[in-house]
Amino acid sequence: MEYRELGKTGLRLSALSFGASSLGGVFHSLSESEGIKAVHTAVDNGINFIDVSPYYGHLKAEMVLGKALREIERDRYILSTKVGRYGKDGVNTWDYSAKRAHDSVFESMDRLGVDYIDLINVHDIEFADLNQVANETLPALVELREKGVVGHVGITDLQLENLKWVVEHTPEGTVESILNFCHYCLCDDKILDFLDFFESKGIGVINASPLSMGLLSKRGVPDWHPAPAALREACAKAAAFCEEAGYPIERLAMQYSVGEPRIASTLFSTTKPENVLKNLDFISGTPDPEILAKVREIIGDQFRVSWANS
Repeated sequence: MEYRELGKTGLRLSALSFGASSLGGVFHSLSESEGIKAVHTAVDNGINFIDVSPYYGHLKAEMVLGKALREIERDRYILSTKVGRYGKDGVNTWDYSAKRAHDSVFESMDRLGVDYIDLINVHDIEFADLNQVANETLPALVELREKGVVGHVGITDLQLENLKWVVEHTPEGTVESILNFCHYCLCDDKILDFLDFFESKGIGVINASPLSMGLLSKRGVPDWHPAPAALREACAKAAAFCEEAGYPIERLAMQYSVGEPRIASTLFSTTKPENVLKNLDFISGTPDPEILAKVREIIGDQFRVSWANS
């Protein structure tokens, strides 16, 4: 496993990391014991960064992850969770107030069974008033950082422009990392346009969803996927080409997403131990250049086509 520096935090993250959203039963039904085993498999095989949120499964992901972490020594993993986006009884809620952010950190620590969060993020800031994030949410988290309750502070969003805006409108050192998804994968590399900016501010970059929420998979996208029809069709054709070539698109996608050294880590999510091992095997090589070029050709004018968060 390769480990990379996350900006100026001093944290060294595994190039491939474990996203715990699936532990909330967000995408598929969950076998709790199997999900716990998936976490253990990840850590036992060199993955040291785990990301979660109270929003995933409306608290369930943190609770299941907490059960898994109780059996792992605290110095073997770097833990990230979030504030701002929540849910109850199947209804999404948002609250970016300072008080809610403060209380949320301690509630998460209780569910996770830890007394310290390595990285706390403001979740999906496009749903917030960005001025509130800059002037209220983040200062509340910085105060917890100064007290030693959390180690580092970051922000997450699909929209890279929002992440840049908040960094530009907060004191230097407030934001230490950003987490962005679906913008460094086979069908979209928009994050490359922003890496120089984040690096100039000493901010670490975390990438998520190397399969673009299922677009880059043989199985294809779930019904809820927000991608436009033309992009879905292009990715399905690319997946079919890879299958015929004997080079699964999932392998190509994983290899590609971990291949940018300026991105500290790429998150994937699963509840199955065998999928953890499969992804670790996938990243052991580098993308076949001819296959990669053909996939890019098939995706064609759908490259960098995105969508709104939901």
